[in-house]
Parts: sequence; C-alpha cells; structure tokens
Amino acid sequence: MRPAAVILALTALAAVIAAPFFVYPVLLMTVLCFALFASAFNLLLGYVGLLSFGHAMFFGGGAYVAGYLIKDLGWPTELGLAGAVLAAAVVGAFLGAVSIRRHGIYFAMITLAFSQMIFFIFLQAPFTGGENGMQGIPRRPLFGFLPIENPIAFYYVVLGVTAAGLFLVYRIVNSPFGELLKAIRDNEARVDSLGYDINRYKLLAFTLSAGLAGLAGGLKALVYQFATLSDASWAVSGEVILMTLLGGLGTLAGPFFGAGIIILINDLLAGTGEWALVLQGVIFLVVILFFRQGFVGLVRDALARQAAWRLRRRGCTQMTPGSGRGLR
Repeated sequence: MRPAAVILALTALAAVIAAPFFVYPVLLMTVLCFALFASAFNLLLGYVGLLSFGHAMFFGGGAYVAGYLIKDLGWPTELGLAGAVLAAAVVGAFLGAVSIRRHGIYFAMITLAFSQMIFFIFLQAPFTGGENGMQGIPRRPLFGFLPIENPIAFYYVVLGVTAAGLFLVYRIVNSPFGELLKAIRDNEARVDSLGYDINRYKLLAFTLSAGLAGLAGGLKALVYQFATLSDASWAVSGEVILMTLLGGLGTLAGPFFGAGIIILINDLLAGTGEWALVLQGVIFLVVILFFRQGFVGLVRDALARQAAWRLRRRGCTQMTPGSGRGLR
C-alpha cells in the first residue's frame, strides 16, 4: 500500500474515533445506520441490477422487531438485533421468491406493493403503537456487561456493527458469488445460457440485502429508542435510492458518502419544512443528468485525470531534444 494511502486511512480512522467528541453522537449514529442501509440496498441495485422501491419495509421492520424483542419480551440487546436480522431475512426470502421472477419496472412495482402492505400491517398491529410508534425501547448492557446507555459509548458499538456490515458487503462483492452477481447485472441472458440458476442467486442477494437492512433498522431503533411508521414508509425507500445514486452506484464507499450528505442536509434544513425535500429533488435531478457515477465516481475520475496529467508531465520532462521519443 502506498504511503499516501496509509496516511489517509490512519487519518480517517482517527477522525471516526474522535468524531463523537466534536459532533452530536446521535447525528453520527444516524449517518452510520443509513450508510449500512444504503450499502444493503446497493448490494441489490449496484451489483445485481434489481431496483427495489420498497426496501424500507425491511428497515422499518427491523426497527419494530428489535424494539418488540428488547422492550416487550425483555431479550438482550444483541439477541434483539439478531432477531431483527433474522426476521428481515426470512421476510425478504419469502417476498423475494415472488418478486425476482419479474424484471425492471415490474419488479420495482411488486416490491412497492409489498412495502405498502407491510406498512398497513404495522399501522394496525397492536405491538407497534400505530401512528404513535413504539416508544421507550431500552438500551440494555451489550452481552450483559458493556454499558451502552451513554450516546458516546453506543456510538462505538454502532460504528463497529456498521464496519462489520460494510466488510461483509465487501467480501460478498469480491467473492466468486459477487462476480456472478455482477455478471447477472451486466448480461443476464448469457449467465442463464451457461447453466446457472439465476433466480437462486438473485434470491440469495435479495435475502442478504433484506437482512442487512433489518440490522440497520434495529440499530436506528436503539439509537433513538423508538420506532415509527416513517421508517417503513415509501419516502424512506426513495431516500435510500437517492443516497445510493448520490454516493456512487456499485461502489463500496458510495453509500457512506451518500448517506452522510443527505442526513446532514436534512439536519441543516430541519427547520425549513418542505424545502429539504425540494433540495433533495434538485440534487437527484442533477446527479441523474450530470453525475451518474455519483460522488465517489466523480472523485475517482478526478484522481485518474490528475494521475494521467502527472504521467504526461513526467514523460515530457524525460524526453530530450532530438531523442526521437516523442515520435514513437
């Protein structure tokens, strides 16, 4: 690894460790939760090419399941989060088995329909609290002895879980399974002609994405200590699409930057009402029209142009008059 990359990595590590002492920890944890959610969604859209308009059902469902297990049933915090992941993955496997048999806009509309059905279930179910939400979710000591009541202490737990989730996504997309997912995204007919069961791989990716989204929702419920219907609404499904596109579709770091930008914009414009949504719409249009590779793609292209310029400059300085190198 280059020295500059090592210095950059160490600087970023020091920044995330020191961040809760300078920035409101709840805001930072919100960014981390949505970064994990956007990474889960990016696994489906960026690496498989499946656009889900209803992924908030797993995010909100994970929040409700974690809250119910921890608050009402008295489960330990780690088991409550594990239950949220399992519940979201099971629901994702069932709904995915129906959805993945369709393509394009039909797949998107089916996921949106399922999301609206689950939203209505959450609205009517007695344990969710309806429009008032599920309030008073406790933060019990992690593994029975690690206190997480303090926001700064809990920040490091959320940071560790998010880092583990991002590492899992990294391992998935850089494995033979991930290469096959990218092949399905690029040319599904060719992969099918090679004898692979495409639906099985799509279903597994959908299930993994749903489970990670449920983990992100469970973490957010513990951050705020309540779960609401808004976490399962279609607006959150649209917001995670914007985060993924803004950060960089099909990149590992993109969802993190996209989530950070959107959450910070929402926080800064919290007192302006609907203007935050207007700005999100403007950002979405600008990204779609001019920056389709997102923030990470923009930075990557800028660095590539800078490297190419340096190589050209180095080549020019190494040429001597009459050497003939410029003619080869």
